[in-house]
Amino acid sequence: MKPLLLTFDIFGTVVDWRAALGDRDFDRIVDVQGDLEQQRFRPYTEIVAESLVRVRRLDPVTAAGIAANVGKWQLFPDSRDALRRLRRVAPCAATTNSDRAHGEQVQEQLGFALDGWICAEEVRAYKPDRRIWEAASRKMGRPFDRAWWHVSAYADYDLRTARDLGLTSVFVQRPHSRAGLADVTVSDLTALAELVEAG
Repeated sequence: MKPLLLTFDIFGTVVDWRAALGDRDFDRIVDVQGDLEQQRFRPYTEIVAESLVRVRRLDPVTAAGIAANVGKWQLFPDSRDALRRLRRVAPCAATTNSDRAHGEQVQEQLGFALDGWICAEEVRAYKPDRRIWEAASRKMGRPFDRAWWHVSAYADYDLRTARDLGLTSVFVQRPHSRAGLADVTVSDLTALAELVEAG
């Protein structure tokens, strides 16, 4: 089935946050962020800053400066062209544990706007909370069904919710991805674009 909507995890799937943070303590930083996201709601900028203070022992001002600009971290080399190709087939939107400002930064890097940016700051919840997908469904006018493809390098939590909601789950094998059940597995977003175009 060809997708009628594609939604994307951003950090780790479209943006190479491991390259930005480096290998040292990367998994610990991500895990601390995940724990903080399940506590009382705070903007992602604050969560990133606290994770850097806790794990890297950065001073709060330096950490806050880094956190405010995570949308400027480099894209994976395939992201820009692949998303442009995929948007010719179906609307492409972000469902992301981030803030609105990060969306502006990422889309500036892409050189075009995605068809939607549904973020934790807007919903006041973090994935894997299904409220992110419910907000995306309302915003994009799409019911939960197999024609909605959700794309992520994190099958352990991101794609699990997508599968539970009846979406087609697409696992992207990034260097730091976390595997799990998925309906489709691709090596990168270029491979996904080729698959969708051929369908």
